[in-house]
Amino acid sequence: MRTEDFDYNHAGQSFGAYVAHDETLTGKRPGVLVIHDLWGLGEQPKERARRLAELGYVGLAIDLFGDRFQPKALTEALPIVGEMRANSRSFRDRLRAGLDQLANHPEVDSSRLGAIGFCLGGISVLELARDGADLSGVVCFHGNLDAVEPAQKGGVKAKVLVCTGGGDGIVPDAQVSAFQEEMRNADVDWQVNVYGGAEHSFTNIYADRAGIPGVSYHEKADRRSWDAMRGFFAEAFAG
Repeated sequence: MRTEDFDYNHAGQSFGAYVAHDETLTGKRPGVLVIHDLWGLGEQPKERARRLAELGYVGLAIDLFGDRFQPKALTEALPIVGEMRANSRSFRDRLRAGLDQLANHPEVDSSRLGAIGFCLGGISVLELARDGADLSGVVCFHGNLDAVEPAQKGGVKAKVLVCTGGGDGIVPDAQVSAFQEEMRNADVDWQVNVYGGAEHSFTNIYADRAGIPGVSYHEKADRRSWDAMRGFFAEAFAG
């Protein structure tokens, strides 16, 4: 497997990226964008990029905060997230800049692009879908599902899979129901998987270290949601 760290510029700011692909494969292949949670471009999104490469894709994890910033506490992360979400156009443009890095990678078939995200990253991939990005599919892992600018009918090109925890108090049942209604109204090809007993951040093996109530790792939900993603992309990339 070949991996590479690099930086790119958007709107006058530097953003980090980490790409992984199987160099024994030949020809262009689907590419999957990986977007991190509140804690920035650390080991977890990089590990997911490598796991995507093992599946035969190009995995590209991007730094959403800029300058490779990795918050140490919620008090550092939440104001940045709030500012990004409050300005949908700027937020979506930042996401599209990262997606462009994936689409332009020499090993990637730009007609077969996907995106996955965790927590903040889950919010992000849904924003890309709502913005009509040219994506075959997006997978949101334990991300908030509310929208500043909801999807419009006919405006979403991507298939959508949401993987959420049945015990996630940050993404309550009412929010899940409202999201499903949004998807129905926008005529989206969507799925929602709910994992019993799983709280917020159920895919992050380091989640318990934060000591935040309602935030914990859940091995079964992590494994089952990744398996769901594999089947989802196999279908989405097949056309």
